[in-house]
Amino acid sequence: MTFATPVRDMRFTLDHMAGFGGLEGGAFPELSDDLTSAILEELGKYCDNVVAPLNWGSDQDGAVLENGVVRTSPGFQDAYRQYVEGGWGSLAFPEDVGGQGLPSTLAVALVDALNAACMSFAIGTTLTTGAVKTILHAGTDEQKRLYLPKLVSGEWTGTMNLTEPQAGSDLSGVRAKAEPQGDGTYKISGQKIYITYGDHDIADNIIHLVLARLPDAPEGTAGISMFLVPKVHVAADGSLEGRNDVAAVGLEEKMGLHGSPTCVMAYGERGECVGTLLGQEHKGLKNMFVMMNSARLDVGVQGVGVAERGYQRALAYALERRQGRAPGVKSGPQVEIFKHADVRRMLYSMKAMVEASRAICYANAVSYDLARYAADDAVRTRSKSVEELLTPISKAWSTDRANDVTSLGVQVHGGMGYVEETGAAQHMRDARIAAIYEGTNGIQAIDLVGRKLQGDGGAAAKAFVEEARAEAAAAKDAGTPELSLVAARLSRATDALEASTDWLLEAAKRDQHDVLAGATPYLKQFGNVAGGVYLARGARAAAKAMGEAGADAAYLSGKVAIARFFADNFLTEAAGLTEAVTAGADAVQELDPAVLTA
Repeated sequence: MTFATPVRDMRFTLDHMAGFGGLEGGAFPELSDDLTSAILEELGKYCDNVVAPLNWGSDQDGAVLENGVVRTSPGFQDAYRQYVEGGWGSLAFPEDVGGQGLPSTLAVALVDALNAACMSFAIGTTLTTGAVKTILHAGTDEQKRLYLPKLVSGEWTGTMNLTEPQAGSDLSGVRAKAEPQGDGTYKISGQKIYITYGDHDIADNIIHLVLARLPDAPEGTAGISMFLVPKVHVAADGSLEGRNDVAAVGLEEKMGLHGSPTCVMAYGERGECVGTLLGQEHKGLKNMFVMMNSARLDVGVQGVGVAERGYQRALAYALERRQGRAPGVKSGPQVEIFKHADVRRMLYSMKAMVEASRAICYANAVSYDLARYAADDAVRTRSKSVEELLTPISKAWSTDRANDVTSLGVQVHGGMGYVEETGAAQHMRDARIAAIYEGTNGIQAIDLVGRKLQGDGGAAAKAFVEEARAEAAAAKDAGTPELSLVAARLSRATDALEASTDWLLEAAKRDQHDVLAGATPYLKQFGNVAGGVYLARGARAAAKAMGEAGADAAYLSGKVAIARFFADNFLTEAAGLTEAVTAGADAVQELDPAVLTA
């Protein structure tokens, strides 16, 4: 199976669903159609020719820890060298720290393509992105001078060190310690687990961002500080000058992502681990959310990428595997399984979920850029609310759908999907973690119905409902049978989302338990409607373009067909989810465990 970065689909999503054209000019005077096309084309070449060939091998021959040194899968070092030389990591960072000053949306497209090519390789790059954003936000001038140029270029990589054996989603239990030395440095001690790319052999230095407690820290999350801890000490002139007392002491044996080293990290085993405070004392949680919000969108896009890879593999198999005959045909040659309606249903489901997920994440990224760089204050304010609303949906809905897509990919392969030979199982194993890390998807749902919905009294959610209504009206006005059907489905689903939103806002005044009980079905409902909005928008653009000279009618009609399939299968599901959202806490009341045992 030959993988191809879906450059055309990525560009269509940017231009016709996510509103990328609104970023041209203003803060991005160099941005143009030609530049975007050139970047995506070169990205496709790099991913197809350099990164994608590593995917299968990294699963079979993963990262190993030997004599205290983590060695990555064969080919990773060279691929990462080309990543640095190509300037891929610097796309969206400010020019004054060595970046290219382009929109973050292009960096999100990079994450999409890299994760489709090889998720184990790609995941390390996103941790560096989070470290850069956090240092830009909270670092001193000296920290920025010493660390940002090398991190932005990719010559050094970054990590986030949050989790400990007793402190996972609840970081109030962090026990790592930081002792001030009186000279602006701190001695760091403690253990961290699940640290992605905590050690490796692809870069000269690793900059760890570590949550720890000062001696006088209050209990709970209010007592957490963040520290910058390099693997190799950095001298005042930026040169490297000897190992710090930090090491990987174990690698997790994971279900998937075998090429990604997930490390158990020990800080200060000899009492000589030195770091510097990043930001203010006891304000580490604030810095962590800078990193986490960046990571949550990137993780959503990881889901898009691995789902794309699983879909491409399943489609290729369905077009070559012959089994069975058409209904009513008793003899003669067997047909490709693509000819069977149920196989097409699975493939169209996969395609629809990939395209909807990509559109949600790209729209999230465009909102991120507009919130920071739009010339108009009102646009910035509105875009910020959309960014915050879409972030938990991007992360949770897209990664849940990645699990659905890669599972269907195994199903399309039939028995061959259940053996490792075809590679379909790898995508399913790799995708599974994305719904868990950077805040489990249940936590994303709680964030949606809590901070995001109640935080502004439902204003952002209601504004999105109105946007959905406007899109339904525009699809109806387009005047084609397919778009009229999409409009009707979208309108009903939007009504259901509005009813759920109103109920949750009222329930919040009575009992938060009812709100929390409806959080996960509400996020799914919201994601289904959001996906429907963006696919309908793309379908309208495709229908219009079909009338232009030289149009690729087959490709464009496919966009309309997938939007209709999504409407028939996912918007109808959204319309039925309000009862689950509004069932209240009684539906999940705590039962005596004896009732639940055999």
